[in-house]
Amino acid sequence: MNKVKQAPIIRHDIYCNVCGKKILVEQGIMKEDVFEAAKEWGYFSKYDLEVHKFNICEECYDRLISSFKIPIQKIRKREAL
Repeated sequence: MNKVKQAPIIRHDIYCNVCGKKILVEQGIMKEDVFEAAKEWGYFSKYDLEVHKFNICEECYDRLISSFKIPIQKIRKREAL
């Protein structure tokens, strides 16, 4: 039997960690997308064994990547899964 993956229901408020903007959520579904990052730090860093998580709205993401010396790699997909 094929199982269809459904978007998770959001049960808390989501904010951009850069500008503080509240991300629009209606009936538990995000109505705008965010860049979600999670980094599990290993040994040999000042963050040994910590997990850092944050969200960035599209506007802040655009500003961030425009400052990169080496541009991001973009890959076009045909559909979202």
